[in-house]
Amino acid sequence: MRRVAIVGGGPAGLMAAERLAGQPGLQVDLYDAMPSPGRKFLIAGVGGMNITHAEALPAFIARYGARAAQIAPLLDVFGPAALREWIHGLGIETFVGSSGRVFPKEMKAAPLLRAWLHRLRGQGLRLHVRHRWLGWNAAGELRLATPEGEIALAADATLLALGGGSWAKLGSDGAWVPLLSAAGIPVAPLQPANCGFDVDWSTHFRERFAGAPLKSVVASCGALRQAGEFNITAGGIEGGLVYALAAPLRDTLLAGGPAQLLLDLAPGRSVERLRADLAQPRGRDSLANHLRRRAGIEGVKAALLRELCPPPTLADSAALAAAIKALAVPVTAPRPLDEAISSAGGVRFEALDTALMVRARPGLFVAGEMLDWEAPTGGYLLTACLASGHVAGDGVRAWLG
Repeated sequence: MRRVAIVGGGPAGLMAAERLAGQPGLQVDLYDAMPSPGRKFLIAGVGGMNITHAEALPAFIARYGARAAQIAPLLDVFGPAALREWIHGLGIETFVGSSGRVFPKEMKAAPLLRAWLHRLRGQGLRLHVRHRWLGWNAAGELRLATPEGEIALAADATLLALGGGSWAKLGSDGAWVPLLSAAGIPVAPLQPANCGFDVDWSTHFRERFAGAPLKSVVASCGALRQAGEFNITAGGIEGGLVYALAAPLRDTLLAGGPAQLLLDLAPGRSVERLRADLAQPRGRDSLANHLRRRAGIEGVKAALLRELCPPPTLADSAALAAAIKALAVPVTAPRPLDEAISSAGGVRFEALDTALMVRARPGLFVAGEMLDWEAPTGGYLLTACLASGHVAGDGVRAWLG
């Protein structure tokens, strides 16, 4: 009987376990540092479990940016359509929302996880919680900290699915980075992804508008442009639209340059129309009333213009129209890694073969958010985690023969 050790009980580790548990001649043990598996998976599903996205596969793959070429083969094996079929096999119905996002019918992660763990236990998976991986000993055995003390474990194959570096309290703390680096495995530094950003608001704006949603805008950074909404915070900006553009904002800051989010506050109006409308005589109207009546700009949008535009811009109809269509919000830093929804960086694909095995350490496989990729929210994160677990699990089985 050959022994497979899977370290990490998130979606990638559980999917790898499903590909291996119950196979003749294999004993599969899954170890997780937390009191129960799937902690981050459950929390991510509290507001509505977004499983995947229904958009066409080429557009889906493009969401992975610089790592699209490495993620594409994983999605060829287990893509969005296969993921939905798999969930249906667990007895969980799904539906496509108006945005194209795919959700379980009950909108919750817990029923899915319960059904999944029940099936895995039925396949013979042995689950060990409160077992934290500490690296390897001199004999090449896995070191695990348990409630009863440290143990050493010899495995014929090991699959690591320890998550990224965000949400440390749920187990994804990035503590594995120095362990793999010390073993000579190339790791790109972990960086916050799908994160908020700091902005140096004035005291007045911060006190008046912290928590306010900014809706019906189009944001851009470089070549990326997207419609949506986000929230003003006491220290900056956060929310879905900011997350979607977080990668270029973060990378610009890391390169040492100034970074800014460009906002179109009136997507339905051309700059020419705004210029003409705002050029109409104000009479006794205040600027606030003029913006509301002539341009449909009020509330936090009007406050942003006052916050970020110098007085000469506010006084000139042409300059004000241009600012409404391209208002620059200067961001100074991404929020800390532990506050991010996910992380970028991780084990470099160049160190792995097509089955996600570490070339320099045969028998060691890596899956999930430990890998060097990132994606926006919308089901893309979970899909790639599951796909990598699927591929790595099959890779373990093939390598063991």
